[in-house]
Amino acid sequence: MKVAIDSVDTLGFEKSSDFSLSELACKSIINILKKTKIEKQEVDGLIVSTCSNEQYLGNIISEMVGLNPKISTKLENLCNSGTSAIFLGYSLIASGICNSIIITGIEKQYSPGNQLLWDITRGVYDLPVHWAALFAKAHFRNFNTCDEDLALISEKNHKNANKNPNALFYNKVFRFDDIIKSKKIVDPLKILDCCYPCEGCSSLLLVSEKLAKRSENPIWIKGISQNNQGASFANISFDLRSIASTRIASREAFKQAKLKPSDIDIAELHDAFTILEVLAYEDIGFTEKGQGSKFVKQERLYTNTRGGLLGCGHPVGATGIDQTNEIVLQLQDKAPSIRQRKNCTRGLIHNMAAAGTSSTIIIVEK
Repeated sequence: MKVAIDSVDTLGFEKSSDFSLSELACKSIINILKKTKIEKQEVDGLIVSTCSNEQYLGNIISEMVGLNPKISTKLENLCNSGTSAIFLGYSLIASGICNSIIITGIEKQYSPGNQLLWDITRGVYDLPVHWAALFAKAHFRNFNTCDEDLALISEKNHKNANKNPNALFYNKVFRFDDIIKSKKIVDPLKILDCCYPCEGCSSLLLVSEKLAKRSENPIWIKGISQNNQGASFANISFDLRSIASTRIASREAFKQAKLKPSDIDIAELHDAFTILEVLAYEDIGFTEKGQGSKFVKQERLYTNTRGGLLGCGHPVGATGIDQTNEIVLQLQDKAPSIRQRKNCTRGLIHNMAAAGTSSTIIIVEK
């Protein structure tokens, strides 16, 4: 059974607020219900994406909003939580179990998902920037990538964030020189090579082919795949030139969609650190291995038009959903005019977690 995305909503990302996780989710879900022609009583699934330790969130939020779904659950997969929730919702609809599922991603700034305390293979280096720096050093050494290449990515994504009122850094301008001169965190990565953990909520409505007939502009999921390479950095660190989970998930998603990388017009790539966007260009197949640092200068593909994780901030459980929402808006020609890209028919979402031990790829088409 075919599955479509009907409606999307994102609340503005902030450093913090007095709202609870449930309150944030309810605000976004209510916005979704106002945008769609699908009736509230037809929504038979709610999946909450978050790394929070709060219990029974799916049912609490269902009750607060007035939903009585067949399934109401919380899902956690670190930074890959949002697209993992979409993957689950897609599977429930494609199998015929559900017809309409709301996916909502929520996170507060100080999320348990921000540190990797469970992975003893990292030793005392338990912050994501430590492994990102190793990827960057390997790329610098093997492919002559340099600080300036990474700064171009940060500059591009922050400029895009200046066109997105929902972005954490919407009103903050970072120029190339600012990025190059920013404080070094872990060599070679500087503070403006890194995303910022924050608070946020993003939601979307998945529908079956039957209900999609009532959608004004349904966006169809053509390919969706996830690959997991365990949990520990030790399990993937044998090759720091590439992220295997991204390569494998991309290959499977393109096969399912019967498409190839050159068919994609616009992409949201997981740029928690600038080096990860470089690796994504290569591992997804937009360019050859070692050429990622040059690809950003060629402008052959629209990337991270909402500002990416670098410009929007990174509310862990909401990120993958907001990435998806941006592509949906672009394909529906509903993005704010200042950042709307022309003639986009197909888009790709790349979301991953924990040094790329897991990655999800979603390919959509209008």
